[in-house]
Amino acid sequence: MSLIEVRNLKKVYTNEEVETRALDGASFDIKKGEFVALMGPSGSGKSTLLHILGFLDRQTSGEYKFNNKTFDDFTEEEIAKVRNEKMGFIFQSFNLLSRRNVYDNVILPLVYSSTPERDWDKLAKEAINSVDLSHRSGHTPAQLSGGEKQRVAIARALVNKPEVIFADEPTGNLDSNSGLEIMEILRELNDEKGHTIILITHETYTAEHAERILHILDGRIDSDGKVTERRGVKDFLK
Repeated sequence: MSLIEVRNLKKVYTNEEVETRALDGASFDIKKGEFVALMGPSGSGKSTLLHILGFLDRQTSGEYKFNNKTFDDFTEEEIAKVRNEKMGFIFQSFNLLSRRNVYDNVILPLVYSSTPERDWDKLAKEAINSVDLSHRSGHTPAQLSGGEKQRVAIARALVNKPEVIFADEPTGNLDSNSGLEIMEILRELNDEKGHTIILITHETYTAEHAERILHILDGRIDSDGKVTERRGVKDFLK
């Protein structure tokens, strides 16, 4: 069974009677454990698609199923729980709480989860350790580099042990070396931990860390293919 099923997905925005088609019939499946890059130019529909996949927005028509359930199969409270516990989100702008330290930022999703409070400390420390930031746990975002901030965001996305991680242009605000380090972390989470990862990007070198690339053009899936040679940090630093 696929974790994600998308059939003829369409999203139309209307502004003063002018219609804009952000998605125009996208269809694909993503299985558990896959690392998939959604690639396309600005305005192609990548972010709109991510918002629908993450239950942050509804499609105009078509069908989207997560674990064989649609948006309408959940109450609003259940949707919030799915987003918090089953999905992890990593954004280009980090979205960290500026006055809270690394530990506080990472533990936050647990506060709103059904995870027993007695487990919060262990899970937060495990997530921070998984991105090699234990030595920075007490630092605030202002005391971190861009790459470190994104690693905090990854730890926060991991802390509830989600079924899928959505990464929206995670290297967009980073220099090339920091960006490659972030992609290597995501690659290891997929290879070694088995996390399903869906990466939104317009950069070929970033997409090639995935095992499969869906090219989006004008709201449609233009191509869907396997990456024959997945590359890592060492390949790009030669």
